[in-house]
Amino acid sequence: MANEFINILPFLADASEQALEEFEKYAVRSTFQKGTMLAMEGSDCGHFFVLLAGQIRVYKLSDSGREITLYHIHQSESCILTAFCIASRIEFPAFAVAEETCELLLIPAHIMNEWIGKYEIWQKHMFNTLSVRLNEILQTLDKAVFHSLDARIADYLLSTATIKKSKTIAITHEKLAREVGSNRVAVSRTLEAFERKGMITLARGKITIKQLNEIRAIIPGATNSP
Repeated sequence: MANEFINILPFLADASEQALEEFEKYAVRSTFQKGTMLAMEGSDCGHFFVLLAGQIRVYKLSDSGREITLYHIHQSESCILTAFCIASRIEFPAFAVAEETCELLLIPAHIMNEWIGKYEIWQKHMFNTLSVRLNEILQTLDKAVFHSLDARIADYLLSTATIKKSKTIAITHEKLAREVGSNRVAVSRTLEAFERKGMITLARGKITIKQLNEIRAIIPGATNSP
């Protein structure tokens, strides 16, 4: 099984024969449908995972019901909060949901703890996951505390357009509100203001960027393209 996943998980190419044998023995491939809650705040972390396909959203939920996205997990990535919970033996501090149908490799928590102590490939994978995710979480907190709503929306639109390589973003106002930690009414009002200024056009479930530099100018510290 390990050879099957080397293209998706290239770090396995450097694994020792023993590490690969144990991977074959303990890693279980599982599929979860879109919308499945993969972790709830306060739940136990019984497994570590690597995402083979799909996308996972990790978010916090306030007492008032408002959500804010901490980060997304993509192919070949893992969840640092899950790793932290396994290492520290604490409960999961957020929520995780499958935004698309997801394929995961699940590894029992006690086995992953052993591997981190034994195998450099898993130590590096955990360190790389920590580096990327910690930076994303700090950026999210910085935006939530110091950026206005219009700047958070502009940043989301610009970064998503860059990742998707498309100026048209398929997203509802309600989902965008969850991404930026606001409510649908405030988000809709901001998007309508953007549209009146000619920066975007709105359609049902879609937002199309018309003026990239004007959107970028709203974001603190961003520089416009020449």
